Amino acid sequence: MQSLKLSSRGSRLPIRLGAAALGLLLAGVASADAMRCGSKLVREGDTQTVVRDLCGEPSDVQVRSILRQPSIWRNGRRFYLGDAVVEVPVEFWTYNFGPYKLMRRVKFVDGLLDEIETLGYGYHPPVNDS
Repeated sequence: MQSLKLSSRGSRLPIRLGAAALGLLLAGVASADAMRCGSKLVREGDTQTVVRDLCGEPSDVQVRSILRQPSIWRNGRRFYLGDAVVEVPVEFWTYNFGPYKLMRRVKFVDGLLDEIETLGYGYHPPVNDS
């Protein structure tokens, strides 16, 4: 039986291009644990005040709530405090950094930065004629 040998450098080019394309595709829906605002960096766990101070006002804010059981963390494990549920505020802030940069959506749960999502390219903000 004859074995197939791919030893030329050119044969690896399609694999590299495919991997690069996949990386770009996933970048549009990727989550991150930090976001750069100019020379500053915000991270998961930061408060809304810290994010607003470092990144400015968001382009859009959506407010929702979720129901969850109260819990505490001890030694890396979550312990639930009874069977009751409480309403927890959730806010989604969208940052538009302009048409040449990717927009970011940050999710706050109970006032703390919980998730950072990378969106598509931004846009020019509308001009007010007033």
